[in-house]
Amino acid sequence: MCGICGFVSETGYSIDSIGKMNESMRHRGPDDSGKLYLTTSNGYQVGLGQARLSIIDLSVGGHQPMVYKHLNIVFNGEIYNYQEIKNELLELGHQFSSNSDTEVILHSFEEWGQKCVDKFIGMFAFAIFDSVLNKLFCCRDRSGAKPFYYYLHNGEFIFGSELKVFHEHPEFRKELNMEAIEMYFRYGYIPSPYSIFNYTNKLEAGSWLIYDLRTQDIIVRKYWDQRLFLSRPKLNITYNDAKEELKSLIKSACNYRMVADVPVGVFLSGGYDSTLVTAITQESSSLPLNTYTIGFKDGNNEAPFAKATADYLGTEHTELYCSELEAQSIIKDLPFIFDEPFADSSAIPTILVSKLAVKDVKVALSADAGDEVFVGYNRYVSLKRNMEQVDRIPKFLRQATGKAIGVINSILYSNNASMKHRMNVVSNALQNEKAFEGINLLNGAIGMPEQYLNKLLVSKGSNAIIKWDEFMDILDPFDAALSFDYQLYLQNDILTKVDRAAMSVSLEGREPLLDHRIAEFAANLPLEYKYDGKTAKRILKDITHDYIPKEMMERPKTGFSIPITKWLKTSLSHLIDQEIRLDEIEKQGILSAEFIGDALDRFKRNESGYDLLVWEVLQFQMWYNRWMK
Repeated sequence: MCGICGFVSETGYSIDSIGKMNESMRHRGPDDSGKLYLTTSNGYQVGLGQARLSIIDLSVGGHQPMVYKHLNIVFNGEIYNYQEIKNELLELGHQFSSNSDTEVILHSFEEWGQKCVDKFIGMFAFAIFDSVLNKLFCCRDRSGAKPFYYYLHNGEFIFGSELKVFHEHPEFRKELNMEAIEMYFRYGYIPSPYSIFNYTNKLEAGSWLIYDLRTQDIIVRKYWDQRLFLSRPKLNITYNDAKEELKSLIKSACNYRMVADVPVGVFLSGGYDSTLVTAITQESSSLPLNTYTIGFKDGNNEAPFAKATADYLGTEHTELYCSELEAQSIIKDLPFIFDEPFADSSAIPTILVSKLAVKDVKVALSADAGDEVFVGYNRYVSLKRNMEQVDRIPKFLRQATGKAIGVINSILYSNNASMKHRMNVVSNALQNEKAFEGINLLNGAIGMPEQYLNKLLVSKGSNAIIKWDEFMDILDPFDAALSFDYQLYLQNDILTKVDRAAMSVSLEGREPLLDHRIAEFAANLPLEYKYDGKTAKRILKDITHDYIPKEMMERPKTGFSIPITKWLKTSLSHLIDQEIRLDEIEKQGILSAEFIGDALDRFKRNESGYDLLVWEVLQFQMWYNRWMK
């Protein structure tokens, strides 16, 4: 696990540029630092840098940038099956000088080219510069666990694990992207391929790009897409056989993620996903695992359940009950840690549990992706129910019914943004293609009401849309909604949160349930194996019950949350006054100071519907004050 950065320049810069870029993300890799600077045959300047967190091959043999023949690489992440691939390459005549997975990537690229990524089981973002072809090959893992930003403007190509490295490059222009700002206020995060800045993109999950230095052309292609598996016919398999096969896959995923030359621990919340990962990993270990939990006196607190689970499984458990002040102290650091506006307040406890774990271990397993892959969120249950209600309306009446709801909505709920948003979603679902029905209805449970967006943004982006047509091949509208959440929420919220939170304290986070083999298998399972109308995440829960008594696990899903609204109205009210200055907002010309002032007044009067809006505005302004002034 590391941070990587680099540039390709027509004009030429000293090695100091790559050094400053590298130093800006030292938190991602405090164990070692490397940089490479070279001039190509056609006069381009290429800089590569890496800040290393040593996990596999702690020797100098794992130092980066790594050079092999004409190939130069910087790599962030882990290839868990690198030993198997290495053995295959040895049989093909390759010779190795280290036990590093980085070297395996280089030899794999030489042997198989860009198709080498099909062999990798892992989380990764890497860049390989070919000094013979004068091409830069960049790649990101299938689900987007590892970040990769890139910038292309006026002949300057810059890339990095975090946006902060770009600020250290003299040719970077930090012009705000209005489409991305609209996306942020719509979802609470900026989805790939958007970035907060113009000329800057996130490489999407499961994609690679090639930058040709001779032509300055850039090609971006997807090599893996979860949507392809959801669009296939469901497996003809019994429930018990599916359960056993899935259990075998999860065991393999957990065992792979224990591969390390440093201590490994597990984040244990006490919920089904983290309990299953802990149970399977502990079963394979001869020593007690280190497990970690953060508890809160306010908000949803699962610490007692986590401790009970740890006691039952026999792990070496550490829990910390954080005070309100400890949790609040993290907020000032969020703009630096996340680089872009990011409004998921569960980042705060994620950072706290990372700080707790890093005292003992350098790697921590986390159990994210279970909800998105196995239908775990409460909103999916509501979605299924709403879709069944929509299906009761005859097809020939849907268009007319949708239009009628739209007209009624504009009259009855003109002053109720939340209700108007939900009714508008139903209207759109009835009028759109069947494949979009589920996505439309899912959007009713997430996102900011359109009425707020129209008033909040001084000028809305002209093209701030997600390409819904990319989900057309998924025949079942419920599967389309699940895939939409997988592509957007999981990649851009959950995985962004875990990566930045863990790496902010130099801790590597690993995600067994994110294994692409699990995602592919789950996508092909019949829906009733995951959600049978009564039990969400059915098959995953049944596997967990093989390790933990059912009566210990069955309780309402709570999640990892803190009372942020309460704080903003009491002990953190000064933060609103300090960061949300209406006169400065007026000068920025991005958001409506008048609307924000009115929203703040309503928020302070405890009117419903303004909590999320105020938090998102606060996080945006904190980011703006940190990076744009």
